[in-house]
Amino acid sequence: MLVAGIAMIVVGIILVVNISATMPVGQSGMTEEEAMDLLIAQQESQDLNTLSGILIGIGFLLVLISFGARRKKDSAKREEKKPAE
Repeated sequence: MLVAGIAMIVVGIILVVNISATMPVGQSGMTEEEAMDLLIAQQESQDLNTLSGILIGIGFLLVLISFGARRKKDSAKREEKKPAE
């Protein structure tokens, strides 16, 4: 579970960097149709960035769970105490 969480974090960071580098940019003198296409492309990029952030968050959660799920050496050796007679 630890490896899967780390992999999700790495993939999420790579996606965030890649999506941020390819953010569509407008220019002056655009027609109304080009402006609408630009807004749609920017919204798609923002949505993909949000999904990448969610992937990073879930990966981080898996890493935390994997550390919490590890058993301690003493927990396997628990013995019930018998009441004193």
